[in-house]
Amino acid sequence: MTTFARGAEAYEHYMGRWSERLVAPFASAAGIEAGARALDVGCGPGALTAELVARLGAAMVSAVEPNPGFLAAARAHQPDVDIREALADDLPFEDNEFDAALAQLVVHFMPDPVAGLREMARVTRSGGVVAACVWDYPGGRGPLGPFWDAARALDPAVEDESGLPGVRDGHLVALLAAAGLIDVVQSEITVSREYPTFEAWWQPFTLGMGPGGVYVAGLDEGRTVALRERCRSLLPGGPFALEATAWAARGVVR
Repeated sequence: MTTFARGAEAYEHYMGRWSERLVAPFASAAGIEAGARALDVGCGPGALTAELVARLGAAMVSAVEPNPGFLAAARAHQPDVDIREALADDLPFEDNEFDAALAQLVVHFMPDPVAGLREMARVTRSGGVVAACVWDYPGGRGPLGPFWDAARALDPAVEDESGLPGVRDGHLVALLAAAGLIDVVQSEITVSREYPTFEAWWQPFTLGMGPGGVYVAGLDEGRTVALRERCRSLLPGGPFALEATAWAARGVVR
């Protein structure tokens, strides 16, 4: 996940405050209940990990994260949780260790999503759950929708996030099924976030974080200003709220 190399603090401004709003409904969609042992795959700074700890207790939660900055932040936030440095397709756990394995906003950045989901299934017991969620980018319902709308208006050839794995309707289901999961079902999660000003919305894109930030970092000053002002024209100037919708899917391990 090289587009997230700026670290946990920049991620918090760019996407973290959105991901925090997903954790409770995603954990519920995955069917997480007291007594389960759960794994958070690609935990980032630890938003979902914290939700799992609140539901299950630290002793029942493990997590993995490949980004050293995110890993350090997650460990600082959850010192009693077993959090290891690892990729989704090479999990440092034995077969059948967990009742559930979850990946929030991760599948679309996996080099091989099917391999990653298959590895999540390997460490989950038979009858356990593997679940994932990703933003609906092709439907324009992700949190960065206005940004990519503006970017496409100025540069029709721009590569946005709508072609990433799992982000279109039904594709998470297909990926989970290809990884060997059964009884796969899809749902939608819609969350919202408030912004005090347009500038508060725009500033995270200047941090070089994620695909949007990387795109802005590659623009010259004139094109950056044009993009910013195009975005401004699409959004209110004063306090406003945006909604975003994620696809969520869960499957059962054979």
